[in-house]
Amino acid sequence: MSLFEKPLVAPLAERMRPRGLDEVLGQAHLLGAGTALRTAIERGAAGSLILFGPPGVGKTTLALLIAQASGLHFEPFSAVLSGVKDVREAVQRADETRRMEGRGTLLFVDEIHRFNKAQQDAFLPLVESGRVVLVGATTENPAFAVIAPLLSRCRVLQLKPLEPGEIAQLAHRAVRETRGLGRQGLQLDPDAAEHLALLAGGDARRALTILDACAQTLDHGKRITAAVLAEAAQHRTLVHDRAGDQHYDLLSAFHKSLRNSDVQAVVYWLARMIEAGVDPMQPARRMVAMAAEDIGIADPAALSQAVSAMTAVANLGLPEGRLPLTQAAIYLAQAPKSNAVLLAIDAAQQEVRRGAQHPVPLHLRNAVTDLGASLGHGSGYRYAHDCPGGVAPIPCLPPALRARRFFAPKGIGFERGVIERMTAADRLRAGEDR
Repeated sequence: MSLFEKPLVAPLAERMRPRGLDEVLGQAHLLGAGTALRTAIERGAAGSLILFGPPGVGKTTLALLIAQASGLHFEPFSAVLSGVKDVREAVQRADETRRMEGRGTLLFVDEIHRFNKAQQDAFLPLVESGRVVLVGATTENPAFAVIAPLLSRCRVLQLKPLEPGEIAQLAHRAVRETRGLGRQGLQLDPDAAEHLALLAGGDARRALTILDACAQTLDHGKRITAAVLAEAAQHRTLVHDRAGDQHYDLLSAFHKSLRNSDVQAVVYWLARMIEAGVDPMQPARRMVAMAAEDIGIADPAALSQAVSAMTAVANLGLPEGRLPLTQAAIYLAQAPKSNAVLLAIDAAQQEVRRGAQHPVPLHLRNAVTDLGASLGHGSGYRYAHDCPGGVAPIPCLPPALRARRFFAPKGIGFERGVIERMTAADRLRAGEDR
Protein backbone atom coordinates (compact mmCIF):
# COMPACT_ATOMS: atom_id res chain seq x y z
CA MET A 1 0.00 0.00 0.00
CA SER A 2 1.44 3.42 -0.97
CA LEU A 3 1.78 6.42 1.29
CA PHE A 4 -1.56 7.88 0.21
CA GLU A 5 -3.65 4.72 -0.26
CA LYS A 6 -6.06 4.42 2.66
CA PRO A 7 -8.27 1.45 3.57
CA LEU A 8 -11.99 2.14 3.30
CA VAL A 9 -12.36 1.50 7.04
CA ALA A 10 -10.34 4.67 7.70
CA PRO A 11 -12.26 7.86 8.52
CA LEU A 12 -13.46 9.86 5.53
CA ALA A 13 -11.06 12.70 6.36
CA GLU A 14 -8.14 10.27 6.11
CA ARG A 15 -9.37 8.65 2.89
CA MET A 16 -9.82 12.04 1.24
CA ARG A 17 -6.37 13.32 2.13
CA PRO A 18 -4.90 14.98 -1.02
CA ARG A 19 -2.53 12.71 -2.96
CA GLY A 20 -0.75 15.55 -4.74
CA LEU A 21 -0.41 19.33 -4.74
CA ASP A 22 -3.10 19.69 -7.41
CA GLU A 23 -5.67 18.11 -5.09
CA VAL A 24 -4.97 20.55 -2.25
CA LEU A 25 -7.82 23.01 -1.67
CA GLY A 26 -6.99 26.37 -0.12
CA GLN A 27 -3.52 27.73 0.73
CA ALA A 28 -3.15 29.30 -2.72
CA HIS A 29 -0.87 31.92 -1.15
CA LEU A 30 1.60 29.10 -0.44
CA LEU A 31 0.88 26.43 -3.03
CA GLY A 32 -0.47 28.34 -6.04
CA ALA A 33 1.24 27.92 -9.39
CA GLY A 34 4.60 29.66 -9.46
CA THR A 35 4.82 30.33 -5.72
CA ALA A 36 8.21 29.91 -4.10
CA LEU A 37 7.07 27.10 -1.82
CA ARG A 38 5.42 25.07 -4.57
CA THR A 39 8.49 25.40 -6.74
CA ALA A 40 10.70 24.30 -3.86
CA ILE A 41 8.46 21.30 -3.12
CA GLU A 42 8.40 20.22 -6.77
CA ARG A 43 12.19 20.40 -6.81
CA GLY A 44 12.44 18.40 -3.62
CA ALA A 45 14.08 21.27 -1.78
CA ALA A 46 11.45 22.63 0.62
CA GLY A 47 13.80 22.33 3.62
CA SER A 48 12.83 22.46 7.30
CA LEU A 49 9.57 24.24 8.07
CA ILE A 50 7.29 25.32 10.88
CA LEU A 51 3.66 25.19 9.75
CA PHE A 52 1.14 27.03 11.87
CA GLY A 53 -2.57 27.54 11.59
CA PRO A 54 -5.86 26.23 13.00
CA PRO A 55 -6.79 22.54 12.84
CA GLY A 56 -7.96 20.96 9.62
CA VAL A 57 -6.19 23.24 7.14
CA GLY A 58 -3.66 20.74 5.78
CA LYS A 59 -0.51 20.90 7.92
CA THR A 60 -0.04 17.13 8.06
CA THR A 61 -0.99 16.76 4.41
CA LEU A 62 1.57 19.34 3.36
CA ALA A 63 4.27 17.51 5.30
CA LEU A 64 3.29 14.24 3.58
CA LEU A 65 3.41 15.84 0.14
CA ILE A 66 6.82 17.36 0.83
CA ALA A 67 8.14 13.95 1.85
CA GLN A 68 6.63 12.36 -1.25
CA ALA A 69 8.03 14.99 -3.63
CA SER A 70 11.47 14.84 -2.02
CA GLY A 71 11.69 11.07 -1.87
CA LEU A 72 12.08 11.23 1.90
CA HIS A 73 11.00 8.65 4.44
CA PHE A 74 8.10 10.11 6.44
CA GLU A 75 8.62 9.76 10.20
CA PRO A 76 5.64 11.20 12.11
CA PHE A 77 5.11 11.57 15.81
CA SER A 78 3.10 13.74 18.16
CA ALA A 79 4.59 16.00 20.79
CA VAL A 80 1.52 15.24 22.91
CA LEU A 81 2.44 11.56 23.20
CA SER A 82 6.22 11.60 22.69
CA GLY A 83 9.35 12.88 24.40
CA VAL A 84 13.04 13.40 23.70
CA LYS A 85 13.61 9.63 23.95
CA ASP A 86 11.22 9.15 21.04
CA VAL A 87 13.05 11.84 19.09
CA ARG A 88 16.34 9.99 19.56
CA GLU A 89 14.77 6.73 18.41
CA ALA A 90 13.29 8.45 15.36
CA VAL A 91 16.70 9.89 14.47
CA GLN A 92 18.28 6.45 14.84
CA ARG A 93 15.70 5.08 12.41
CA ALA A 94 16.48 7.99 10.06
CA ASP A 95 20.20 7.13 10.18
CA GLU A 96 19.38 3.50 9.47
CA THR A 97 17.14 4.47 6.55
CA ARG A 98 19.94 6.56 5.08
CA ARG A 99 22.42 3.69 5.42
CA MET A 100 20.12 0.96 4.13
CA GLU A 101 18.05 2.80 1.51
CA GLY A 102 20.17 5.83 0.69
CA ARG A 103 17.43 8.35 1.35
CA GLY A 104 16.79 10.95 3.99
CA THR A 105 13.96 11.32 6.49
CA LEU A 106 11.35 14.01 7.02
CA LEU A 107 10.66 14.18 10.74
CA PHE A 108 7.12 15.47 11.21
CA VAL A 109 6.40 16.77 14.72
CA ASP A 110 2.72 17.43 15.28
CA GLU A 111 1.82 19.91 18.05
CA ILE A 112 5.48 20.92 18.34
CA HIS A 113 4.51 23.73 20.72
CA ARG A 114 3.78 21.05 23.35
CA PHE A 115 7.52 20.45 23.68
CA ASN A 116 9.22 22.67 26.25
CA LYS A 117 12.36 24.70 25.52
CA ALA A 118 14.76 21.92 26.50
CA GLN A 119 12.90 19.41 24.35
CA GLN A 120 12.85 21.76 21.36
CA ASP A 121 16.59 22.30 21.80
CA ALA A 122 17.06 18.64 20.85
CA PHE A 123 16.06 19.44 17.27
CA LEU A 124 18.71 22.13 16.74
CA PRO A 125 21.71 19.89 15.97
CA LEU A 126 19.52 17.64 13.80
CA VAL A 127 18.41 20.50 11.59
CA GLU A 128 21.84 22.12 11.63
CA SER A 129 23.58 18.93 10.51
CA GLY A 130 20.94 17.94 7.98
CA ARG A 131 20.42 14.51 9.54
CA VAL A 132 16.67 15.07 9.12
CA VAL A 133 14.35 17.53 7.45
CA LEU A 134 12.16 18.87 10.25
CA VAL A 135 8.56 19.90 9.67
CA GLY A 136 6.80 21.04 12.83
CA ALA A 137 3.07 21.74 13.02
CA THR A 138 1.46 24.00 15.59
CA THR A 139 -1.87 25.69 16.19
CA GLU A 140 -0.15 28.39 18.24
CA ASN A 141 1.78 31.42 17.09
CA PRO A 142 5.38 30.18 16.70
CA ALA A 143 6.72 33.50 17.97
CA PHE A 144 5.43 32.46 21.41
CA ALA A 145 5.40 28.66 21.13
CA VAL A 146 8.67 27.78 19.36
CA ILE A 147 12.16 28.72 20.55
CA ALA A 148 13.95 31.43 18.56
CA PRO A 149 16.98 29.30 17.57
CA LEU A 150 14.68 26.75 15.97
CA LEU A 151 12.66 29.44 14.21
CA SER A 152 15.86 30.87 12.76
CA ARG A 153 16.68 27.49 11.21
CA CYS A 154 13.24 26.88 9.68
CA ARG A 155 10.93 28.70 7.31
CA VAL A 156 7.72 29.66 9.10
CA LEU A 157 4.55 29.30 7.01
CA GLN A 158 1.03 30.23 8.02
CA LEU A 159 -1.84 28.11 6.71
CA LYS A 160 -5.27 29.73 6.57
CA PRO A 161 -8.77 28.33 7.15
CA LEU A 162 -10.48 27.08 3.99
CA GLU A 163 -13.01 29.37 2.34
CA PRO A 164 -16.69 28.23 2.29
CA GLY A 165 -16.50 27.55 -1.44
CA GLU A 166 -13.47 25.33 -0.92
CA ILE A 167 -15.22 23.38 1.84
CA ALA A 168 -18.23 22.88 -0.46
CA GLN A 169 -15.94 21.72 -3.27
CA LEU A 170 -14.28 19.25 -0.91
CA ALA A 171 -17.68 17.91 0.19
CA HIS A 172 -18.83 17.31 -3.40
CA ARG A 173 -15.52 15.58 -4.16
CA ALA A 174 -15.92 13.32 -1.11
CA VAL A 175 -19.46 12.34 -2.11
CA ARG A 176 -18.44 11.68 -5.71
CA GLU A 177 -15.14 9.78 -5.45
CA THR A 178 -14.99 6.05 -4.70
CA ARG A 179 -12.29 6.47 -2.06
CA GLY A 180 -14.78 8.70 -0.29
CA LEU A 181 -18.54 8.02 -0.29
CA GLY A 182 -18.93 7.38 -4.02
CA ARG A 183 -19.90 3.72 -3.55
CA GLN A 184 -22.99 4.77 -1.61
CA GLY A 185 -24.38 6.73 -4.55
CA LEU A 186 -25.34 9.67 -2.33
CA GLN A 187 -26.33 13.09 -3.67
CA LEU A 188 -25.34 16.30 -1.89
CA ASP A 189 -27.81 19.18 -2.16
CA PRO A 190 -26.21 22.58 -2.93
CA ASP A 191 -27.77 24.16 0.17
CA ALA A 192 -26.46 21.24 2.23
CA ALA A 193 -22.94 21.92 0.96
CA GLU A 194 -23.31 25.59 1.94
CA HIS A 195 -24.58 24.61 5.39
CA LEU A 196 -21.66 22.21 5.85
CA ALA A 197 -19.23 25.00 4.99
CA LEU A 198 -20.85 27.13 7.69
CA LEU A 199 -20.61 24.35 10.28
CA ALA A 200 -17.00 23.56 9.40
CA GLY A 201 -15.69 27.08 9.95
CA GLY A 202 -12.79 26.59 7.56
CA ASP A 203 -11.77 23.19 9.00
CA ALA A 204 -11.65 20.52 6.28
CA ARG A 205 -11.35 17.68 8.78
CA ARG A 206 -14.40 18.87 10.65
CA ALA A 207 -16.38 19.12 7.41
CA LEU A 208 -15.50 15.58 6.37
CA THR A 209 -16.16 14.20 9.85
CA ILE A 210 -19.64 15.70 9.82
CA LEU A 211 -20.26 14.44 6.30
CA ASP A 212 -19.07 10.96 7.28
CA ALA A 213 -21.43 10.90 10.26
CA CYS A 214 -24.28 11.97 8.00
CA ALA A 215 -23.52 9.28 5.41
CA GLN A 216 -23.64 6.57 8.08
CA THR A 217 -27.31 7.37 8.69
CA LEU A 218 -28.40 7.17 5.03
CA ASP A 219 -29.19 4.27 2.73
CA HIS A 220 -27.63 3.89 -0.72
CA GLY A 221 -28.66 6.54 -3.23
CA LYS A 222 -30.29 8.94 -0.73
CA ARG A 223 -29.92 12.71 -0.80
CA ILE A 224 -27.96 14.63 1.79
CA THR A 225 -30.10 17.63 2.63
CA ALA A 226 -29.27 20.54 4.92
CA ALA A 227 -31.74 19.20 7.52
CA VAL A 228 -30.20 15.71 7.51
CA LEU A 229 -26.74 17.22 7.70
CA ALA A 230 -27.62 19.49 10.62
CA GLU A 231 -29.14 16.62 12.60
CA ALA A 232 -26.09 14.40 12.09
CA ALA A 233 -23.72 17.26 12.90
CA GLN A 234 -25.19 18.41 16.21
CA HIS A 235 -23.02 16.42 18.59
CA ARG A 236 -19.83 16.26 16.54
CA THR A 237 -19.83 20.00 15.78
CA LEU A 238 -20.02 20.85 19.46
CA VAL A 239 -17.11 18.59 20.28
CA HIS A 240 -14.98 19.89 17.43
CA ASP A 241 -15.70 23.53 18.30
CA ARG A 242 -13.81 23.10 21.56
CA ALA A 243 -10.64 21.89 19.88
CA GLY A 244 -10.88 23.46 16.45
CA ASP A 245 -12.21 26.99 16.76
CA GLN A 246 -10.39 29.58 14.67
CA HIS A 247 -8.53 30.91 17.66
CA TYR A 248 -6.38 33.36 15.72
CA ASP A 249 -9.54 35.23 14.74
CA LEU A 250 -10.79 35.03 18.32
CA LEU A 251 -7.50 36.36 19.67
CA SER A 252 -7.62 39.18 17.14
CA ALA A 253 -11.19 40.10 18.12
CA PHE A 254 -10.20 39.96 21.79
CA HIS A 255 -7.16 42.22 21.31
CA LYS A 256 -8.98 44.75 19.14
CA SER A 257 -11.87 44.94 21.61
CA LEU A 258 -9.38 45.57 24.42
CA ARG A 259 -7.76 48.32 22.36
CA ASN A 260 -11.16 49.88 21.61
CA SER A 261 -12.18 49.91 25.30
CA ASP A 262 -15.26 47.69 24.73
CA VAL A 263 -15.59 45.87 28.04
CA GLN A 264 -18.65 43.83 27.04
CA ALA A 265 -17.03 42.58 23.84
CA VAL A 266 -13.83 41.72 25.70
CA VAL A 267 -15.71 39.49 28.15
CA TYR A 268 -17.62 37.83 25.30
CA TRP A 269 -14.55 37.02 23.18
CA LEU A 270 -12.72 35.74 26.25
CA ALA A 271 -15.68 33.44 27.00
CA ARG A 272 -15.64 32.23 23.39
CA MET A 273 -11.99 31.24 23.72
CA ILE A 274 -12.52 29.49 27.05
CA GLU A 275 -15.48 27.52 25.70
CA ALA A 276 -13.57 26.64 22.51
CA GLY A 277 -10.83 25.03 24.58
CA VAL A 278 -8.12 27.56 23.76
CA ASP A 279 -5.06 27.37 25.99
CA PRO A 280 -5.76 30.11 28.58
CA MET A 281 -2.14 31.22 28.38
CA GLN A 282 -2.83 32.53 24.88
CA PRO A 283 -5.23 35.33 25.91
CA ALA A 284 -3.04 35.89 28.98
CA ARG A 285 0.06 36.47 26.84
CA ARG A 286 -1.94 38.63 24.46
CA MET A 287 -3.00 40.87 27.35
CA VAL A 288 0.62 41.30 28.49
CA ALA A 289 1.60 42.44 24.99
CA MET A 290 -1.48 44.64 24.69
CA ALA A 291 -0.83 46.34 28.05
CA ALA A 292 2.50 47.67 26.77
CA GLU A 293 1.45 48.25 23.16
CA ASP A 294 -1.91 49.95 23.63
CA ILE A 295 -1.85 51.34 27.18
CA GLY A 296 1.76 51.80 28.20
CA ILE A 297 2.50 54.78 30.43
CA ALA A 298 -1.10 55.98 30.24
CA ASP A 299 -1.71 53.45 33.04
CA PRO A 300 1.51 51.72 34.17
CA ALA A 301 -0.50 49.41 36.44
CA ALA A 302 -2.04 47.74 33.39
CA LEU A 303 1.09 45.72 32.66
CA SER A 304 1.24 44.53 36.26
CA GLN A 305 -2.40 43.48 36.07
CA ALA A 306 -1.75 41.49 32.90
CA VAL A 307 1.41 39.80 34.19
CA SER A 308 -0.33 38.94 37.48
CA ALA A 309 -3.22 37.37 35.56
CA MET A 310 -0.80 35.32 33.44
CA THR A 311 0.98 34.09 36.57
CA ALA A 312 -2.33 33.24 38.23
CA VAL A 313 -3.55 31.29 35.21
CA ALA A 314 -0.27 29.38 34.98
CA ASN A 315 -0.67 28.31 38.61
CA LEU A 316 -4.42 27.80 38.76
CA GLY A 317 -5.33 26.53 35.33
CA LEU A 318 -9.02 26.35 34.44
CA PRO A 319 -11.73 26.79 35.56
CA GLU A 320 -10.42 28.98 38.41
CA GLY A 321 -8.02 30.83 36.14
CA ARG A 322 -10.89 32.37 34.16
CA LEU A 323 -11.51 34.80 37.02
CA PRO A 324 -8.12 36.55 37.09
CA LEU A 325 -8.19 36.47 33.28
CA THR A 326 -11.54 38.24 33.23
CA GLN A 327 -10.52 40.72 35.92
CA ALA A 328 -7.39 41.72 34.01
CA ALA A 329 -9.28 41.88 30.72
CA ILE A 330 -11.87 44.25 32.18
CA TYR A 331 -9.13 46.39 33.74
CA LEU A 332 -7.24 46.65 30.45
CA ALA A 333 -10.40 47.41 28.47
CA GLN A 334 -11.38 50.35 30.68
CA ALA A 335 -7.84 51.70 31.08
CA PRO A 336 -6.80 54.87 29.19
CA LYS A 337 -5.12 54.02 25.89
CA SER A 338 -1.86 55.26 24.41
CA ASN A 339 0.51 53.70 21.90
CA ALA A 340 3.34 56.12 22.73
CA VAL A 341 5.56 53.29 24.03
CA LEU A 342 5.18 51.36 20.77
CA LEU A 343 5.87 54.46 18.69
CA ALA A 344 8.92 55.28 20.81
CA ILE A 345 10.71 51.97 20.36
CA ASP A 346 9.73 51.82 16.67
CA ALA A 347 11.20 55.26 16.08
CA ALA A 348 14.39 54.45 17.99
CA GLN A 349 14.88 51.17 16.11
CA GLN A 350 14.35 52.92 12.78
CA GLU A 351 17.05 55.40 13.76
CA VAL A 352 19.42 52.56 14.65
CA ARG A 353 18.69 50.73 11.39
CA ARG A 354 19.64 53.76 9.33
CA GLY A 355 23.20 52.63 9.87
CA ALA A 356 24.89 55.49 11.75
CA GLN A 357 26.70 54.05 14.79
CA HIS A 358 26.95 57.11 17.00
CA PRO A 359 29.76 56.79 19.55
CA VAL A 360 28.86 56.93 23.22
CA PRO A 361 29.70 60.44 24.53
CA LEU A 362 32.91 60.42 26.59
CA HIS A 363 31.24 61.56 29.78
CA LEU A 364 28.89 58.52 29.66
CA ARG A 365 31.61 55.93 29.08
CA ASN A 366 32.84 53.60 31.80
CA ALA A 367 36.24 54.58 33.19
CA VAL A 368 37.09 51.39 35.08
CA THR A 369 40.63 51.09 33.67
CA ASP A 370 43.59 53.48 33.62
CA LEU A 371 43.56 53.34 29.83
CA GLY A 372 39.92 54.37 29.71
CA ALA A 373 40.55 57.23 32.11
CA SER A 374 43.52 58.42 30.06
CA LEU A 375 41.29 58.49 26.98
CA GLY A 376 38.80 60.73 28.74
CA HIS A 377 36.21 58.11 29.60
CA GLY A 378 33.90 59.49 32.27
CA SER A 379 35.35 62.98 31.99
CA GLY A 380 32.69 65.56 32.75
CA TYR A 381 30.21 63.06 34.16
CA ARG A 382 28.14 64.28 37.09
CA TYR A 383 26.25 62.03 39.50
CA ALA A 384 22.55 62.81 39.11
CA HIS A 385 21.76 62.37 42.82
CA ASP A 386 24.22 65.10 43.70
CA CYS A 387 22.43 67.64 41.50
CA PRO A 388 19.32 69.78 42.12
CA GLY A 389 16.17 67.93 41.17
CA GLY A 390 18.14 64.67 40.80
CA VAL A 391 19.06 65.58 37.21
CA ALA A 392 22.63 66.38 36.11
CA PRO A 393 23.20 69.13 33.51
CA ILE A 394 24.71 66.72 30.99
CA PRO A 395 23.26 65.41 27.69
CA CYS A 396 22.79 61.64 27.34
CA LEU A 397 22.18 61.32 23.58
CA PRO A 398 24.91 61.53 20.92
CA PRO A 399 25.26 65.10 19.60
CA ALA A 400 23.58 64.29 16.27
CA LEU A 401 20.44 63.00 18.02
CA ARG A 402 19.93 65.53 20.78
CA ALA A 403 17.00 67.15 19.03
CA ARG A 404 15.22 63.83 18.44
CA ARG A 405 12.07 62.97 20.40
CA PHE A 406 11.46 59.22 20.32
CA PHE A 407 8.96 59.01 23.17
CA ALA A 408 6.16 61.54 22.79
CA PRO A 409 3.47 60.96 25.44
CA LYS A 410 -0.01 62.02 24.41
CA GLY A 411 -1.10 63.41 27.75
CA ILE A 412 -3.58 60.58 28.37
CA GLY A 413 -4.10 59.34 31.92
CA PHE A 414 -0.83 58.96 33.83
CA GLU A 415 1.01 60.43 30.83
CA ARG A 416 -0.09 63.95 31.85
CA GLY A 417 2.24 63.77 34.84
CA VAL A 418 4.92 62.12 32.70
CA ILE A 419 4.94 65.11 30.36
CA GLU A 420 5.41 67.47 33.28
CA ARG A 421 8.28 65.43 34.71
CA MET A 422 9.96 65.00 31.32
CA THR A 423 9.75 68.75 30.69
CA ALA A 424 11.24 69.55 34.09
CA ALA A 425 14.08 67.03 33.55
CA ASP A 426 14.82 68.47 30.10
CA ARG A 427 15.18 71.96 31.56
CA LEU A 428 17.49 70.73 34.32
CA ARG A 429 19.67 68.81 31.84
CA ALA A 430 19.91 71.96 29.77
CA GLY A 431 21.16 73.87 32.83
CA GLU A 432 17.95 75.82 33.32
CA ASP A 433 15.97 76.23 36.56
CA ARG A 434 19.06 75.84 38.76
